[in-house]
Amino acid sequence: MRKIALLFSLLFFCAMIFAQEVRPVKNVIVMIPDGTSTSVYSAARWFKIFNGLGESLSIDPYFTGTVTTTSSNAPIADSAPAGSAYATGILSQTGNIAIHPQPSENDIFPVDASRSYQPAATILEAARIKKGRATGLVVTSEFTHATPASFAAHHYSRGNYTAIAPQMAYQNLDVMFGGGTGILSDDMKRHFRNNGTTLIEDDRNALLNYNGSRVWALFGERALPYDIDRNPDKVPSLAEMTQKALEILSKNENGFFLMVEGSQVDWAAHANDPIGIISEYLAFDKAVGEVMEFAKKDGSTAVLILSDHGNSGFSIGSNRCPGYDRLSLARLFHSVSQFKLTANGLEALLINTQPNEIRAIFKEYTGIDLTDDELESLLLSRNYIKGEYEEVNNDRNLSQNIVTIYISHTCFGFTTSGHTGEEVLLASYHPLGDKLGGHVMNTQVNTYLQKVLGLETSLRELTDKIFVKHTDVFSGLEMSVDKSNEDFPVLTVKKGRNTLQLTAHSSIGKLNGNMFNIGSVVVYIDRNDTFYLPKSLIEKL
Repeated sequence: MRKIALLFSLLFFCAMIFAQEVRPVKNVIVMIPDGTSTSVYSAARWFKIFNGLGESLSIDPYFTGTVTTTSSNAPIADSAPAGSAYATGILSQTGNIAIHPQPSENDIFPVDASRSYQPAATILEAARIKKGRATGLVVTSEFTHATPASFAAHHYSRGNYTAIAPQMAYQNLDVMFGGGTGILSDDMKRHFRNNGTTLIEDDRNALLNYNGSRVWALFGERALPYDIDRNPDKVPSLAEMTQKALEILSKNENGFFLMVEGSQVDWAAHANDPIGIISEYLAFDKAVGEVMEFAKKDGSTAVLILSDHGNSGFSIGSNRCPGYDRLSLARLFHSVSQFKLTANGLEALLINTQPNEIRAIFKEYTGIDLTDDELESLLLSRNYIKGEYEEVNNDRNLSQNIVTIYISHTCFGFTTSGHTGEEVLLASYHPLGDKLGGHVMNTQVNTYLQKVLGLETSLRELTDKIFVKHTDVFSGLEMSVDKSNEDFPVLTVKKGRNTLQLTAHSSIGKLNGNMFNIGSVVVYIDRNDTFYLPKSLIEKL
């Protein structure tokens, strides 16, 4: 009965959003401050006030409601199904990237078992395939991380970068800015050369001076540094990358779809690092400022800004600081305002520092005079290079011990180092006033995106055109699968004199040895040994 009630509630909410008039616009932008709980906005705003940086956030004028984030079988969402719900409108499970889930005994919402493992078409794919829009992703994580991947790749496991990375390369994005130079393969780089994509690696000036139309710019082997830790002469800010993405994508006369993620608010929350949380959100908020300035000037751009889930139970106030309702602004925000680096950034400075120099460096970057016990905890960190210090290490990293010191000198609280299940804040902008507002489900966000993009073909219909089982598309024909490379099996289909070859996670096929653009990525799922591909491919034979 409980599941039936939930189903009716979901249908009711969906009916409400479908009834809303939403006039399509030329450009659609989604901004996601990953893992940003409501308290983060409050802390960031008070931080600005205390430090004389203004009294408001760029996002403040645009708040319109709240969003329930959920997986198909759990109220607390992982970034993969959370981002995928926004991108596809499909509720799935932890780890799933834009794919239909398997049923589980804990399902909260109905799951269609007949579709398990079928990739679900994303709003980004629809923008490119159905509307001819330019497409872009701007993130501070590695480009294959859960949120960007959920808009441009498909897999049951968010950690399978071997499958996810080439799919993203073969999506033929117009813009991909983020981290992950170490993830690029020779095949991906070759594809960039073949399709006219400029690849920029670890060169901020080259990115900011770029004036072409299709570009990937990646910084760092994996993710970018935290904003407060980065060298601004070498690594661009999220705001700078966003501004450049808008400049490039605007060249497409049909318009564009862009997703911008402040990826590492979430990571700082996982680490319980208060200065990391605040500074990462403020870096994201600067990108919001860039987007809103563009949208208002452009006059045909809609914007949604919303987190994918909460994280860490971050609070302004802690039982370490009694008399919470009498604590001054300075008592709450002076200490954290002295922190010039995240715990990760300070760890990088201290890890090879001699013991007798640690106090001075710690004081310089945090304003904290270390106690003997605090110094001891740093020296005993398992990854500290001790020099002549011969004590036995503890089982905590240096950054973890730095975070403990940070927290002890503030009045911030944390309930966990994981995700949390509260609703997240929604901000919305539409040039004609057709904003998404009130309380909505994460799937309703996708419904709104489909409408504002002006899709005549639903994502479900698109899914059933471009992600069909190869056994259904080529039924009755001679088929074989070469798995000599287990990561990239090749499907061969023969009909008469024609031979069609399709490689997993690619959008380039071969017909009688001649390469052609398939139009969308071919996804291979090993669990059911199935290629998912456009049903129109039968017309090639």
